[in-house]
Amino acid sequence: MEGANNKKQTGAGDKEILFSKAIKAGSRIYYLDVKKNLKEDMFLAITESKKNYPKDGSPITFEKHKIFIYQEDFTKFLDGMNEVINYIRIHSDAEERAVEPNDEGPSKEEPSDEIKLNFNF
Repeated sequence: MEGANNKKQTGAGDKEILFSKAIKAGSRIYYLDVKKNLKEDMFLAITESKKNYPKDGSPITFEKHKIFIYQEDFTKFLDGMNEVINYIRIHSDAEERAVEPNDEGPSKEEPSDEIKLNFNF
């Protein structure tokens, strides 16, 4: 489940949040917050929040990790993210094809944006 909203929140030590989007993914929630620094420059704050369920009966806690990406780095960051995501997709697909039996053996083609359907009746 995903959510997005515009909100302004200021608290002790917090920068003003101009826009926020929460992405729920299993036991994790990712928060994408647009904030301004003291020089009024906008940046992206990414927070991963994960529930920890202690085995000793202690109360549930949340582990949080943050990363800040500044506007001048957006292009490089997105290029890098696209590169690693494509790497994962290519190699995950290659491993799945190697495991699935077929008459031709595993495919060695590089994936493209083209959608290919193969129906066997």
